[in-house]
Amino acid sequence: MLIIRPIARQDLAALLSLAAKTGVGMTTLAADEAQLRKRIDNSVATFAGTTEKADAVFMFVLEDSATGAIAGTCAIAAAVGLRQAFYSYRVGLTVNASEELGIYTKTPTLFLSNDYTGNSELCSLFLDPGYRGNSGGNGGGNRNGSLLSKCRLLFIAQFRDKFAKKVIAELRGISDENGRSPFWDGVGRHFFSMEFSRADYLTGIGKKSFVAELMPKHPLYSSLLSPEAQEAIGKTHELTRGAQAMLEDEGFHYDDHVDIFDAGPAVECETSAIGAVAASRLYQAVAAISRADDDIPRKTWLVSNTHFGEFRATLARAEPAGPAAAANETLRLPADVMVALGVKDGDTVRAVPLSPRDRAQNGQRQ
Repeated sequence: MLIIRPIARQDLAALLSLAAKTGVGMTTLAADEAQLRKRIDNSVATFAGTTEKADAVFMFVLEDSATGAIAGTCAIAAAVGLRQAFYSYRVGLTVNASEELGIYTKTPTLFLSNDYTGNSELCSLFLDPGYRGNSGGNGGGNRNGSLLSKCRLLFIAQFRDKFAKKVIAELRGISDENGRSPFWDGVGRHFFSMEFSRADYLTGIGKKSFVAELMPKHPLYSSLLSPEAQEAIGKTHELTRGAQAMLEDEGFHYDDHVDIFDAGPAVECETSAIGAVAASRLYQAVAAISRADDDIPRKTWLVSNTHFGEFRATLARAEPAGPAAAANETLRLPADVMVALGVKDGDTVRAVPLSPRDRAQNGQRQ
């Protein structure tokens, strides 16, 4: 069984091992021991309630209960840009016209912006390759990625007051196996005089002041870039397309903002409109112990306890019992799932069908 829990200081070595596998473009998960230790310490302090909102980052790990291995990590930043400026390019148009010459032109333009300041951010999502697809790990395929990504939505739903009215996620942009980014080669290299991988690493370890110091403040005409660089604007890295599809299923959408380094798209959604946030409900947990219970066809549910510092989440084959939307509606869960979540009969859990399609069938609004 795979369980989501808050990251702990003893997870440093495992997190460093994961970070070493991410490749270029995972800015918030740089393979730097000192920086990762700092991020873990900050998350521990965030769960302890001793950080300001500007610094609050909730980090989680995906633990294989059978082996103790750390299979992945993810995080939520409570509010970006309140401590250091959060930059993105807004993709827009510049219009020029001459009535005398009969010329009217629309030029795609990149405008440097801080539009996402104060929003919450889903970040640092990475699943160990051994737990993807049908090879290695527990062969869970896309379910493992769904658990890792969507557990954050249950956490936001349960602790809504800790997050902003809008949630964003920056998706990794196009780069090749050597870490070359066509957008960086077309834009960033001319202003920063360094390789994309170096700029990405410096940002990842918290040295971001160079961005404000060197980034051009004037709009950039996209048509002046190379065809490769233009084509990369708003495009997602092939390894991130699955994560993008999951977010889009939950209501996230692209709204013409891209990363300033690799031009990967940013997706956003009003927090109250996120599918799993809106559709999740509180239930009384009941262990399914009889053969009759075991024979009931069940959907896959995303289930968590309601504890803050001891948050746990996992996937389970489950089914509600009792009148829909009743105050005492119960959710029958396998006994081992209840143990993993740290709950017993009658305790409150938050849950939602994993698939948006199953939510509709279950009568839950999106």
